[in-house]
Amino acid sequence: MRKVLLATLLFSFSLTSHAADGLNLPDFGDTTSGIVSFQEERRLGQMFLRSYRSQVPTSSDPLLISYLEHLIAKLALYSPLNNRNFDLIVAENSTMNAFAAPGNIIGVHTGLLVHSQSEAQLASVLTHELAHLSQRHYARRLEQQSNMALPFYTALLASLVLAASGDADGGIAAISATQAAAADAQLKFSRQNEQEADRLGIQTLIDAGYDPYAASDMFEQMLRASRYSRRPPDFLLTHPVTESRISDARARAMRYPRRLQADNLEFHLMRSRVRAGQAETPQRAIDMFRGELEGNSLSMDSSQYGLALAYAEAGNPTKARETLTPLLEKEPDRLTYQVMDIDIDIAAERYSEALDKLKTGLHDLPNYYPFNVRYAEVLMNSGRYQSGAHFLSQYVRNRKDDPYLWYLLAEVNGLAGDVLGVHEARAEYFILIGIYDKAILQLRNALKLTKTDYKTALLNERLRYVEKLRADLDRR
Repeated sequence: MRKVLLATLLFSFSLTSHAADGLNLPDFGDTTSGIVSFQEERRLGQMFLRSYRSQVPTSSDPLLISYLEHLIAKLALYSPLNNRNFDLIVAENSTMNAFAAPGNIIGVHTGLLVHSQSEAQLASVLTHELAHLSQRHYARRLEQQSNMALPFYTALLASLVLAASGDADGGIAAISATQAAAADAQLKFSRQNEQEADRLGIQTLIDAGYDPYAASDMFEQMLRASRYSRRPPDFLLTHPVTESRISDARARAMRYPRRLQADNLEFHLMRSRVRAGQAETPQRAIDMFRGELEGNSLSMDSSQYGLALAYAEAGNPTKARETLTPLLEKEPDRLTYQVMDIDIDIAAERYSEALDKLKTGLHDLPNYYPFNVRYAEVLMNSGRYQSGAHFLSQYVRNRKDDPYLWYLLAEVNGLAGDVLGVHEARAEYFILIGIYDKAILQLRNALKLTKTDYKTALLNERLRYVEKLRADLDRR
């Protein structure tokens, strides 16, 4: 996997613009007006989101995405955040990291789940990021130093591009050089942001019902993870963890009773999904989960679930079914097990059985994202192309900003022989991943095929929108 360095907060460093020379990064708007509006933050955030997707491998696992979306939504209810609509990015990266960006964007590296030992620890990182968003630290940074906004933001994205392109050391060097050049007052402002995010994040964690000690436990987990590494986890590059910071977190926690409730099994199941995906081969994953079942595991059920996953990935649906069955019998209503049961049918090419189970599931839970994604995938894989195209063209309206759904729609439209539909869906996919030239090409190809004035008008409007996005990207 390509090494990716993501500076955890887009407003944690004061950077100079020399790192951005020669890179095609967005224009981040007016830098002389001091404070930015919510609308401008949203615009900047969406530009960052598309730029990030164009450089960094992201996960399309519907179960993992659904779990994180629900967890963040739950935590946001207890945060001071006024606007609780957010965009989630799940980066396929084994490093321990999470980040926030203007416009309510939250990113999570899959490695964060592996390094977290409990859902409470994971939640402590997410509430910290929610605190940065709720306090609008990005906008406050611009207000403090408006003339640095564009150089700061552009140089940071340049560092991300360097790292995302495989030059992790180059990304680190760029950040280190600019961090060293920052003025003391600017660094103090960042430390104040961190202290405020710690305070509010821990309070949100407590209000949401989690162990108040989870934040300090997670800090210590990060330090342990970095002890024998040549560099600290990416999270620590922009969230330096000191003894005083751990002490402050513990001091806050000591005001409340420790909550030692049973951990959420869903966290451990998602953690097993990530670990199975990060294994070098399915056989390595099989050996890993077998070893846990014979020895120590944070959750025996999640290790058994991981083993079922690994068997399915290894092309052994019989062993996968045999491994999953005891779990499914114990908790037949657990949706994660139901999806695994369907995935085993898919691995065995038992598409009719999978479709029957998915239809039943969608009847009861029509908005459950994993069921919808699997239904679309099974329709396509089983040769039901027209049905798949019709289903996806309806469902994508519910998640218009989901690149994977547009990718699937383009694929199934192609198999169904709908060339116009291919170009339209591909255009939307390329827009969402920030590759505007290809989006423009797809829209122009679609215009050559359209036969109605109404469709032509819609496509021309979309084309103008993408051309503006590209112009914003080119204007520096």
